Amino acid sequence: MREHSLPCLGSNGFHRIAYTEWGEPDNPRIVICVHGLTRNRHDFDHLAARLSGEFRVVAMDVAGRGDSEWLEDKADYRFGQYKADAAALIARITAPRASSWVDRVRGHSRPPPTQIDWVGTSMGGLIGMLLAAQRNTPIRRLVLNDVGPMVPWPGLMRLSGNAAHPRIFDSMDAVVSHLREACASFGALSDEQWHYLALHGSRELPDGRLALSYDPDIARGLRSGSALDIPRGERLLEGIDLWALWDRLRCPTLVLRGAESDVLTARIAAEMLARAPATRLLELPGVGHAPALMDTAQTEPIRDFLRTV
Repeated sequence: MREHSLPCLGSNGFHRIAYTEWGEPDNPRIVICVHGLTRNRHDFDHLAARLSGEFRVVAMDVAGRGDSEWLEDKADYRFGQYKADAAALIARITAPRASSWVDRVRGHSRPPPTQIDWVGTSMGGLIGMLLAAQRNTPIRRLVLNDVGPMVPWPGLMRLSGNAAHPRIFDSMDAVVSHLREACASFGALSDEQWHYLALHGSRELPDGRLALSYDPDIARGLRSGSALDIPRGERLLEGIDLWALWDRLRCPTLVLRGAESDVLTARIAAEMLARAPATRLLELPGVGHAPALMDTAQTEPIRDFLRTV
């Protein structure tokens, strides 16, 4: 596992994006993993361990989360900025290494073309959809973890409301206790797994107490829908409507759905399949929003899907 950072440009200057990399750095089979609203790149450590023997896995902290910098202008917490940051990351990790360039100058065979697959949980899945729908997208395959092209207002308001009211904790045990309650919909996790999420999802304050590792202002634009950069006329009463985006996707897609999810409902998942019959759907019993991707029942189907040529 290798830790890196990348300078990305926003409306108020540069900000630093943190990312972690697993696997062989020359492997042209790249999987990019992006987390949900208040989470961080370590949510994919277990998946990366399963994939790194066959893929180069890169997981980023979106701006304002984890080890990435908080944005000075809170209005910049929007998907336009997240897309730009992800594009900069793609450019960084697909740039030819110096040794590869020397080999080509000396007439050695060219390396195989890079392929990029995307695994996104919730917000990370939306970023993946936005990129995969672009002309000349580099994304070959897409995995959406409990998110789709309709984001219902109740689920969105619940997530943004939780993000906007952070708590302060006196101990790591208190963080674990909070996550067990607030993130119970992740499914049946072990004590060790809850501690892992708490350890990597919290930060120490100057007074020694702890807080969750994100900027509370990340949710400001979600409550109005402005963070998604969607024209007002396309915001329906039911939720944020991205069906036009879904209809533009051409890459094979695997959708994981927590059977009890209030973000990717059964009706939305059914319509996704009706509009794109080649889409694969895996429903996970006993899980809501969103599957934690920490056990083989969730990681193996992803690995099998990404293995497909």
